[in-house]
Amino acid sequence: MVEYRLTGAEENLADIIWKKGPIRSPELVKICEKRFKWKKSTTYTMIKRLEEKKIIENDNSIVKALIKKEDFYGEQSKLFVEENFDGSLPRFLAAFTRRKKLNKNEVEELQRLINEHKEGL
Repeated sequence: MVEYRLTGAEENLADIIWKKGPIRSPELVKICEKRFKWKKSTTYTMIKRLEEKKIIENDNSIVKALIKKEDFYGEQSKLFVEENFDGSLPRFLAAFTRRKKLNKNEVEELQRLINEHKEGL
């Protein structure tokens, strides 16, 4: 089972790989050194963590994502709704819309998504 929970540092590294991957690990080390002030060993430790979580793979110094960014964040959203709203999307939307009213385009987009994903009723 894939572990979809990442630390902030792991998520930062994954984001680079999603944007630039596949990428050679030495190039990734240089980017992380410049962007995060990480040492080489830190970058390789973070790569290993993401490999263990089956988010990326490092094959012969080529680092690439095993899952798409959209799929990762989709799973994060699903976990959030499950953990905080007992898996109820309507309860999540009710809570969300208490603070932010939806505009016409948002309502239409939600309706389109509902229509696309309706189970056989």
